[in-house]
Amino acid sequence: MKNNEQIVVKKETIITLNKKAYHEYEIIQKYEAGLALQGTEVKALRVHKANISDAYARMRKGELWLINSNIPSYKFGNINNHAPMRDRKLLLHKSEIKKIDYKLKDKGLTLIPLKLYFLGANAKIEIGIGKGKKAYDKRESIKKADIQRQLKRIKA
Repeated sequence: MKNNEQIVVKKETIITLNKKAYHEYEIIQKYEAGLALQGTEVKALRVHKANISDAYARMRKGELWLINSNIPSYKFGNINNHAPMRDRKLLLHKSEIKKIDYKLKDKGLTLIPLKLYFLGANAKIEIGIGKGKKAYDKRESIKKADIQRQLKRIKA
């Protein structure tokens, strides 16, 4: 590293998390994707207004789309405000899209949004390939979380 070079660390600002995803699905692999947004959507995200708990991603004509995500209308927007429930394009490299498409062909796998955040000035979404949990798997996960919580209390 040269003397005049500086290391730039971008700060991550979390907008919303999809806590339900970890309860409903076993996450196999995670990807970070950009979002194709309109101006008022970015402004609405800056005030931490979004809901991705019921959202999912789907392949359409070789592109990934985020479906059923809710970014409410911007309060100070004009007539050009965005539609809150519109489908949003996910921005990934073509090789990543091909890998995801190949994995989604397996039976029972789906693409779930996990976290929506800003990385510097760019809106990003963390998506995961997940397999749905059965009822007994969910109960087992709850038991493990309870045990971990009790161990933390004992140690503290």
